[in-house]
Amino acid sequence: MTDKINSLRNIVLLSHGGAGKTSLAETMLFKSGVTNRLGKIGEGNTVMDFEPEEIKRGSSISSAFHQFTWKNNLISLIDTPGDQNFFTDTKNCMQAADGAVVVIDAVDGIKVQTEQAWEFAEEFKQPCAIFVNKLDRERSDFFKVFEDATQMFKPKPIKLQLPVGSENNFRGVIDLIRMKAYIYADGKASEADIPDDMKSMAEKERESFIENIAEADDALIERYLEGESISNEDINKALRAGTLSRTFVPVLCGSTAKDIGVDIFMNFLSDCMPSPLDVGAKKGMDPKTGKEIERKSNPDEPFSAFVIKTVSDPYAGRLTIFRIVSGKLDADGSFYNVNKEAKERYNQLLQIAGKEQKPIKEAGPGDIAAVSKLKVTTTGDTLCDEGNIIQFAFSKPLPKLVSFSLVPKSKGDEDKIFSSLSKLLEEDTALSVERSSETSEILLSGSGQIHIEITVEKLKRKFNVEVNLKTPKVPYKETIKKKVRVQGKHKKQSGGHGQYGDCWIQMEPLPKGKGFEFVDAIVGGAIPRTYIPAVEKGIIEACKKGVLAGFPCIDFRATLDDGTFHSVDSSEMAFKIAGSLAFKKACEEANPVLLEPIMKVTITTPDEYMGDIIGDLNGKRGKVLGMDTEGKKQVISAQVPMAEFQTYAPDLNSMTGGRGTYFMEFSHYDEVPAHLAQKLIEEINKTKEA
Repeated sequence: MTDKINSLRNIVLLSHGGAGKTSLAETMLFKSGVTNRLGKIGEGNTVMDFEPEEIKRGSSISSAFHQFTWKNNLISLIDTPGDQNFFTDTKNCMQAADGAVVVIDAVDGIKVQTEQAWEFAEEFKQPCAIFVNKLDRERSDFFKVFEDATQMFKPKPIKLQLPVGSENNFRGVIDLIRMKAYIYADGKASEADIPDDMKSMAEKERESFIENIAEADDALIERYLEGESISNEDINKALRAGTLSRTFVPVLCGSTAKDIGVDIFMNFLSDCMPSPLDVGAKKGMDPKTGKEIERKSNPDEPFSAFVIKTVSDPYAGRLTIFRIVSGKLDADGSFYNVNKEAKERYNQLLQIAGKEQKPIKEAGPGDIAAVSKLKVTTTGDTLCDEGNIIQFAFSKPLPKLVSFSLVPKSKGDEDKIFSSLSKLLEEDTALSVERSSETSEILLSGSGQIHIEITVEKLKRKFNVEVNLKTPKVPYKETIKKKVRVQGKHKKQSGGHGQYGDCWIQMEPLPKGKGFEFVDAIVGGAIPRTYIPAVEKGIIEACKKGVLAGFPCIDFRATLDDGTFHSVDSSEMAFKIAGSLAFKKACEEANPVLLEPIMKVTITTPDEYMGDIIGDLNGKRGKVLGMDTEGKKQVISAQVPMAEFQTYAPDLNSMTGGRGTYFMEFSHYDEVPAHLAQKLIEEINKTKEA
């Protein structure tokens, strides 16, 4: 099995949306003979994008898996989404790869998602290569992309190839190792001499290339400096060593649309990208002792794996996709889930190939495999041998940036919404759903508006549940500003027993965040002990709806200090009503004010957008708390009213060209400025009347 592990290449394809990851995957599958026709995104017939929502939008929204054999090596591809809305899935599935390929559009260049994907690869210390795509397009520029990549990325990119021709005239590549041109016609390359007008450039670039790869081999650099000739075999060996050690990042180029350069790129993946054995042992820990342990890519070690993706299907059930680190699995059996502390059984081992699942007899180190119908296992869990427990770290979902209120189109569908969404949450860790205790709305939170819209489409397609999306209500609250003393009296006489409750309360404001306090200051039995809790209950129920706009009243103390009762007509209900009347009267006299939730916001942005962002924050009634530097980016901390920030994601994208990100969490409640409060109260009360 060692030979099999050594010949395996787990490669993740990364880029911004539209750069051509899926097209590159489709071309490689076609050239290797896995598919008998070339799938095209525009025609909606690709192997890797098969979800109806992906076909409709013409872009990946979920990671897909497939394999092909090339030069006796098995290359296992992970085609990830390039849209920031689905980057949690990208990051989750990246962890199953041993090497990353960043695809860059030669026209659009490096976009924010390319930068973010590169940061993920750095975080996971994955060897990388760059494929510059779409060189056949108008305004494509290989050299501009390379220059930008050199400035933005580390380790440093190095050219492995040069393009022959440009735009419509792009027809091949020059290999700087063999110093030959490869000219393409109908996807087939023919070897040729380097064109005369490119010889000088090619020689200069080769010299630079040799200098760069020599950095990966001390002996080679000595020979090079002494003027010795270096063989192609030496160059290839150093190229692989430097790629695996992340000394540099090889840059290749081509066009998936014209099938230029893809076969040479496949050779590179086979020859230079890492196998699981190259990556070495994976570290984990013993969850009981906290002690660090590791597992090698060895079939004879105890079984261990981690779950990278869950697919939920209303008919087929839950499909669990995982990367095996050590040991092996047979066609059926069981393993232990460390996170859930539960044993799981499976009766069929599967390999994922696009939308198909093929039964396999066994799987070992490095393999990405799947099983169905596990009971408790979800994305991020570690699976292992029950007698040899280990737990691997797994990245957390990216921050949730937007929330929408879900309103069912059909009455009585609320329970169905929760049960269906819980299944979608299993397959998408970037989502969360909750019922707001303040507004009673069902809130669905995710990475962006497109993310939420696609979730709603899936809800309808998979579970036949339809909802409307609305901007969530802001959970305003009310409080009081001064101390007052009032009487609450409830007296009702009708035939038989009447109702009588009479209480005096002092109401005063408390510091922010102190909530509600009730003080019993009754002396001399002015009100019997049995009725005092009823007064408190009346105040608690009444404070759920304040006097300004019906929002809960918070941060006040009510002191019950006097009252009267009737030996026959008094009751708990009467004193409860008296307490609520006292609360309402006190609120009206105690200078009531409207409070709004203030959010703590952390915004990360390139330096050049700082001024625009701070100006925008000031316009949103924000308060900048501080600024910090994180690598090449600036981090702004601020406090902003929730009402001004509910639709901030598109605003930030617009200001930063998609290069800014933010995280938001609740901080505290603060008073709404008086000029805004009056207008707001009028609008809310009008809406209620309507």
